[in-house]
Amino acid sequence: MAATTATEGEVLSAQPPGPDPGPGTGGEPAPTARRALRQGLAVAVALVVVVVAPLVLSEFRLALLAKYLVFAVVAIGLNLAWGYGGMLSLGHGVFFGLGAYCTAMHFKLADARSGLPDFMTWSGVESLPAIWAPFRSAWFALPAAVLVPMVLAALLGASVFRRRVRGAYFALLTQALAAAFAILLVGQQGLTGGTNGLTNITEVFGLELGNPRSTQVLFFVAAGAVAATFLIARQVVQSRFGRLLMAVRDGEDRVRFLGYDANRVKVLAFSLSAGMAGLAGALFVPIVGIVSPANVGVVPSIEMVIWVAIGGRATLAGPIVGALVVSSAHTSLSEWYPGGWLYLQGALFVVTMVWAPRGLAGLAEVVRRRREHDRAGARAEVAVGTAS
Repeated sequence: MAATTATEGEVLSAQPPGPDPGPGTGGEPAPTARRALRQGLAVAVALVVVVVAPLVLSEFRLALLAKYLVFAVVAIGLNLAWGYGGMLSLGHGVFFGLGAYCTAMHFKLADARSGLPDFMTWSGVESLPAIWAPFRSAWFALPAAVLVPMVLAALLGASVFRRRVRGAYFALLTQALAAAFAILLVGQQGLTGGTNGLTNITEVFGLELGNPRSTQVLFFVAAGAVAATFLIARQVVQSRFGRLLMAVRDGEDRVRFLGYDANRVKVLAFSLSAGMAGLAGALFVPIVGIVSPANVGVVPSIEMVIWVAIGGRATLAGPIVGALVVSSAHTSLSEWYPGGWLYLQGALFVVTMVWAPRGLAGLAEVVRRRREHDRAGARAEVAVGTAS
């Protein structure tokens, strides 16, 4: 009994993977005061960026930054499933797309003069499809943008995790789901807008898209969404559920042996991750003014994984950094070298996986520990010299 209790304690004390402690550090964590200082500085920098950005950036660049912040929300959610739960999803574009289409349907109906969205008129649709009718209400559309992805993720997770589908098999399954979803959207021209998607969204809750004031408001909304999502993820990770989730990631069979329902833990985490992706999709539409199958298929889903991998999975801030860095690099390098971004993105991903498998956040931790080791070595040399 005592042995079992000890083993259970080890499971619930699981921690996210981090770089190996450097020599001389004793593997001890950073002092609480130093950690609090770093967190305070990070928060201060973030606040300064949020306040200063609308003052120094053009309307176009501010809209781009708002879009990158939306991508950061997706990255936080995906990191919760992959980095902390070990569930590599190559189909998070589905959940992102569901959230985006839910809000876009409401905005199209709100803007429809004849009762039908413009693309339905062009496609010969004579009456509003029944599935569209509830989306006339914002009180239905906005919650649906988060809840529909969560329900789909729960159904998918409950069916596959029970059969012990994991690892590469789960990744391929989610990728197939993304491909099927994109094909479905393209094939339903009169229902989803087909290849073009839902376009010509010009007004969102009284805000006319395309003017500076609306761009600033949407930027602050996106920044607030990143902060709220980050705090939710932080609370989950630091809770008992978060420790159990990491234990499932590191030793699922061991957790089952101790009597925990690993399937339920994974389903809850995967559903929460999907809800965050749906929230990001809901914000994407008013910022960009369009959603199409090109935003929800296999390629966008893989890009989401790249954001998390480069930023640093199983870290709270890493995915945010990864989404911002990769997305801004995409825009900048595409402006300079339009045909080569995909090659550069692939090379960046390969380099990160080979030389910095824990991403930018892990690389920064390695550098910090190396500096601490060097300082400790220097103090030891001084002490030896003084003693002699």
